[in-house]
Amino acid sequence: MSTNFKYLGSTFPGDDAVRKVTGDLVYGSDMKLPNMLYAAMLLSPVARGIIRSINTAGAEKLPGVIKVFSCLNTPGTKFNRYVHVHGAHEGPEDETLFAKEVRFTGDRVAAVVATSLVIAREAVARIDVEYEKLPPLLTTEESLNNREVKIHPAGNLIHTYNFNLGEETSPAGDCITIETETRTQLSHHAAIEPHLCLAEYDSAGKLTVWTPTQSVFGVRKLLADFFGLSCSKVRVIKIPMGGSFGGKQEFIIEPLTAYMAMETGRPVKLQLTRQECIIATNARTATKTKIRTAVAKSGELRNFTVDSTLDAGAYAGNSIDYSHAMSKVVNKLYRIPYYQHTGRVVYTNKIVTGGARGWGSPEIITATEIHMDQAAKALKMDPVEFRLKNLVHPHDLDPATNISLGDARIIECLERGAGAFNWPTRYNRSLNRGRYRRGAGVACGAHKNGMYGGAPDFSSMILKMNEDGSLILTATLHDVGCGAATAMKIIAAEVLGIDPELITVTQTDTENTPYDPGCYSSRTTYIAGACVLETAGKLKDRLLENAASILQKPKACLEAKNGYVHIKGDGQRSLSYREIAGTTILKNLKELSVTNTYNAISNPGSYSVQFAGVEVDTCTGLTKVTDFLAVCDVGRAINRGMVEGQFQGAVQMGIGYALCEEVQVNEKGTPVNNSFKKYNLVNAPDMPDVKVLLIEHAGDDGPFGAKSVGEIAAVPTAAAVVNAVNNALGTALSDLPLTPEKILSALSGAKLDD
Repeated sequence: MSTNFKYLGSTFPGDDAVRKVTGDLVYGSDMKLPNMLYAAMLLSPVARGIIRSINTAGAEKLPGVIKVFSCLNTPGTKFNRYVHVHGAHEGPEDETLFAKEVRFTGDRVAAVVATSLVIAREAVARIDVEYEKLPPLLTTEESLNNREVKIHPAGNLIHTYNFNLGEETSPAGDCITIETETRTQLSHHAAIEPHLCLAEYDSAGKLTVWTPTQSVFGVRKLLADFFGLSCSKVRVIKIPMGGSFGGKQEFIIEPLTAYMAMETGRPVKLQLTRQECIIATNARTATKTKIRTAVAKSGELRNFTVDSTLDAGAYAGNSIDYSHAMSKVVNKLYRIPYYQHTGRVVYTNKIVTGGARGWGSPEIITATEIHMDQAAKALKMDPVEFRLKNLVHPHDLDPATNISLGDARIIECLERGAGAFNWPTRYNRSLNRGRYRRGAGVACGAHKNGMYGGAPDFSSMILKMNEDGSLILTATLHDVGCGAATAMKIIAAEVLGIDPELITVTQTDTENTPYDPGCYSSRTTYIAGACVLETAGKLKDRLLENAASILQKPKACLEAKNGYVHIKGDGQRSLSYREIAGTTILKNLKELSVTNTYNAISNPGSYSVQFAGVEVDTCTGLTKVTDFLAVCDVGRAINRGMVEGQFQGAVQMGIGYALCEEVQVNEKGTPVNNSFKKYNLVNAPDMPDVKVLLIEHAGDDGPFGAKSVGEIAAVPTAAAVVNAVNNALGTALSDLPLTPEKILSALSGAKLDD
């Protein structure tokens, strides 16, 4: 691996780090426009019911109330909150601004716009609604089995699919069959920043929306379609984001906020409370996955059949695409002669589910990796040895897409990680029968790098050199807080030999930055980064052309580095970038600028292998993760500290997913832990020391070989923790999260292995 980089692979602070720590960065909650109004929502307190009457008189009498909105005075136009690119597959349009028939606790019933937030919330409390309460359907089993109750007119089954690869073989005598069932839970994204939106509709008919979204052009498409406006009349500006983890991929409150601004003729801001974020936005879906494999006694997989049920909640959102994504992950990780994945997507009277970090990969990989451990156990084989017999190799073809998996280094990740974690010794120990029992677990994960092979994927940018040699990069980068803008600056700086601090990245704005699908599918580093690399290369070429004209030397005799263009072999004659840019403007009457579009040409796999050490208290059922190792095939680390930080944060989320995080719903369909006081998160004092081992190489098409890490970092974590708990206790737990109650129940009914 070459280390001849000036900036690449070092650690740089985030582009807005100083502004964040000083409090200077303006988030949506800080924004205020002249004559702005404040909105508050009334949410349904029942999980299923029909609205018989809405009395808003008490709210309307309150001084400062401008208008009250409900299904009585708003259009019943239906929409789907999941839109990201024109022409892409979308789910059914089943949602309206306000419900006439409420379908979950948290459904939108009414909203008040007032001159202050205090007044708006007080007015909401004065709205009187009469509901005809109906029994809710709270599980996918109830929804599928109840043929009389339809959550939506088309029925409770949204979608089914059957995905097959290869040819099934009859298990021979040298095979054994393993079956497992894994359940993953409804969980909250827990971003620090709540959901919010600010909208303004001016007298010229121009709608402007400020939102911390992952796709400004997706928001624009939805709003233009919903209101019948041309795209030129809708401007969407992404504002700094205080976390998303996929929770701001869909457009939940943007249509409502825009409508209220259009109706009142004044700017309107809607900002949700923490309780509203938990119950009324979206959550990671709950799934039930059954896996049945035929495995040769020597350890090779033969047949791999999966059956998944996905709980979409009250509205379809992205659930169809999400379910299909789940079916196309396992073949990126393992060589499987025959793979079948059947599945269904089901409505329930619960929180709507949507995009979450990993986009289905954590759900299916958790089920797969728990199953792989059980298969290894049945074969009396070490889990690492078993996986090594079946993992994909570099440049294997992904049978689901017929696209190369690229320079896939998953085997190297597993082998090097096992050595660094001291796996054989830690796993193959005698079970401790004392109160505190220690275990070690491993899990492998796979994800993708963009949408190539499924949808068109490209990125467009403008890179301009100012007259002083500094640069402005105009790009639609949906930085969700992980330093995407900084990574782009490092790439351009490396190509041009210029300090990253001399590069400015503009803010994302549908009116001023080029079209881009958004922050989906781990595409930012791999696709946008490749675009920066190519664009900077073209600007460098143009810089050399202009320098050649000024110096009266052939371009081939010149080289650019460290902010200067030198004549090769002549240490005396050179021009600074400032001199070249200034001369180009003054004498050639043009600026140094490149407009470029990069089209994706590949979609390799991203890989991570993670190892967890745990200690389980058999008296309380509490589990502590004692240490953790995350190994990743990163290709190339652009900003090393940021990459490592991505894994540390992802591990924290994954441990919570494995052990404690769950939005719990009672028998009435009401979430009972709708605050951070009751919703259990893994906090800093609970965290182990997370070591990160990066496998670097330059074998793929990303910038300098880099691949994206934001989602793959979170994919195998939960499974590694669950497998470690099962290793400690000799159990086969697979119902997440592994709460103390579930662990104690398993211990009371299980006879531990020797």
